[in-house]
Parts: sequence; C-alpha cells; structure tokens
Amino acid sequence: MNLKDLLKNRYSVRNYLSREVEAEKIDYILQCARLAPSACNFQPWFFYVITDERMKQGVQKSYDRIWFKEAPLYIVVCKCDQQSWKRKDGKDFGDVDAAIVAEHICLATAEKGLGTCWVCNFDSAILIESIGIPQEQEPIAVFPIGYIDEEKSKAPEKKRKSLQEITKFI
Repeated sequence: MNLKDLLKNRYSVRNYLSREVEAEKIDYILQCARLAPSACNFQPWFFYVITDERMKQGVQKSYDRIWFKEAPLYIVVCKCDQQSWKRKDGKDFGDVDAAIVAEHICLATAEKGLGTCWVCNFDSAILIESIGIPQEQEPIAVFPIGYIDEEKSKAPEKKRKSLQEITKFI
C-alpha cells in the first residue's frame, strides 16, 4: 500500500479484539518510531510499552473509557525537555518532535494491520504515577494498540478542508 492510501485508510480505532499483538509487530512499530526526524537530531523522546496487566490498569485509570480498556497493549510517548532542542527565541521543539514520532507510531501500526487512537486527554498525574515516569519526562500521548474488532468498528468518512482553503502559492 502506498503512503497516500495508508493515510486515507487509517482512522482512530475505538474497538479492539483481545488478541495479543505479536512481539515482531511491536518491535516494527518501535523501530519506525525511532527513525522519526527531530530538531537537530536530539531525539528527545522515550517510549513505554505497557503489556503487564497491573500496569495496564494504571494506564486505563488515566483515561477512563470503556473502549480504551479493550486494547491489549499501550505505547506511551514521552518527551524529555532536557534533551529537546530550543530555538534562539526559547521555543522548545520537544512537543513537535514527540508529535512526529507519535505519527510514525500511528502509521506503522496501521501498516501492520493493527488499530490505534492518538489519546491526549489523559490524566497526566495518574499516568505518571501508575507507570513510574521520571520527573524529567512528560507524557505527550498514549496509544492503545490492537487488532481491530471489525464487527464493531467502521472507518468514518474523512472530512478534510480542500487544498484551496489551506494553501497559498506565493
């Protein structure tokens, strides 16, 4: 599948099968994430792969949604402010770098025939405490990952602005 088709077909999945995700697929997703570009190549990110049942319960408390609890695993993307590049005016590019790596996770997950949803509306304090994230890291996104429950899940129609609305050639 080419990139444009992958982008058209990927969507935020909110229905997962309980089927375990193979280690090779998890490794592939993480390898794709680690290849993401970052400002000055500082790579200010860290990943937590949560498969342990007790740890999963802590992650689930940080975002209390029924569908979220169905996922067989989670990847938490954190940024490390001490490692991120700062522009002369003080702009910290850690969030930008974390967003790029997060999108790599989304696309690699879809390429492997799995589903995910980019979750940002979690309770950071609960997440930090439940999985022991150190103070120098900040959780940016949580990705529930698993096989899509095709009986319950349907890709929504993508509604996007036209190029004319968002582009100016000068």
